[in-house]
Amino acid sequence: MRLALFEPDIPQNLGAFIRLAACLDVPLDIIEPCGFPVDDKRIRRAAMDYYDLATIGRYASWAGFRRARLERRVPGRLVLLTTKGAAALPDVTFQADDILLLGRESAGVPAEVHAAADVRVRIPLRPGARSLNVALAAAMVLSEGLRQTAGFPRGP
Repeated sequence: MRLALFEPDIPQNLGAFIRLAACLDVPLDIIEPCGFPVDDKRIRRAAMDYYDLATIGRYASWAGFRRARLERRVPGRLVLLTTKGAAALPDVTFQADDILLLGRESAGVPAEVHAAADVRVRIPLRPGARSLNVALAAAMVLSEGLRQTAGFPRGP
């Protein structure tokens, strides 16, 4: 399983994603352009000393990310986390090679990216609640995916 971020626009959230990916030993793909310089010191501060433990791939664009997946023949479904998802999180069966894709905090993903997803997952929320923080949503869905696929790291 891996995480992919589409054009993130909040550096502190990217730092949280880096830490999440490092701690759970899940690769993280960053699809640029980002709304901030990726080498921003706020990212390293938010990621703390986990930055160097993370496996991070950077792609200059959505087209570059898709091309890299095809060229490397990277298996796995593209699972988009979206408030417009047809599948509710409790009903989704995850696969070990799923790529969990998250959109920009401010705007989600464009229609082209939405259409490319194999599965569109939403986290059911109480009426009147719009959405969760994107890093929190990722942690919830990733945890469920790792639980279902026995993918959590094996500690001492």
